[in-house]
Amino acid sequence: MSAPEGFTSGYVPVNGLSIYYEERGTGGVPLLMLHGAFCTISNLRTQMTHLSQTRRVLALEYQAHGHTADIPDRPLTYHQLADDCAAFLSALKIPQADIYGYSLGGGIAEHLAIRHPGVVRKLVLSSTSYSSAGFPPEMLVGLKEITYERMAGSKYETEYQRVAPNPEGFKGLVERVKELNKGMIDIPEEDMRGIKADTFVLVGDADVVRTEHVVEMFKLRGGGQIGDIMGLPKAQLAVLPGTSHVGMMERKWVAEMVEEFLERGE
Repeated sequence: MSAPEGFTSGYVPVNGLSIYYEERGTGGVPLLMLHGAFCTISNLRTQMTHLSQTRRVLALEYQAHGHTADIPDRPLTYHQLADDCAAFLSALKIPQADIYGYSLGGGIAEHLAIRHPGVVRKLVLSSTSYSSAGFPPEMLVGLKEITYERMAGSKYETEYQRVAPNPEGFKGLVERVKELNKGMIDIPEEDMRGIKADTFVLVGDADVVRTEHVVEMFKLRGGGQIGDIMGLPKAQLAVLPGTSHVGMMERKWVAEMVEEFLERGE
């Protein structure tokens, strides 16, 4: 299946997978964008279009998501997904990149920065947490008990059926994500503090992630100091008004803030 006009696409062999990706733009520090659970690259293209005006922007689809086929006996874990991203960049001969992860993609980006620190220059974490404490209790239960019946007929299933190599496989993807959620890895605070990359943390004020948790993440990344006295920290925080979890990728002006952060200090 061809990518939309202005995008190029392809497959890269990675850890036994054939990972689908799209890219747009040239020059600058490459930016790798990571989508949310059940999503495809389609929900990243608006921001990819803006950000690619000044740099090469890539996005991939994880195991069992979108165009990338599943391997039934291969675990779907945060560590494995992070390792897949590192191997993907290596296969394309990209030694270092900026990483922009949304939702599940943000969790993967955190593990990528911890497990493969040399690969990540700057880190953008959107609508994500570093531990299960980032979700309200009822939301956490919902994530771990998600069922195909709740997802059937959703826009996520429709998009999956449109692009997946096995259009009937969405029920299996729901089970995959359910097991991933049950195995959610809490990242120790010392590991979050130890991430080398400058970090921009974003959340909607009506998000599924607790705002208080995101503020703590911002502080762990070095934020919270008085900029007029101590200088601006390497971490940035944005709480978007009138914005839900899904809405975070629908706000066109988020890309402008991300672009400014990525270009700071260049």
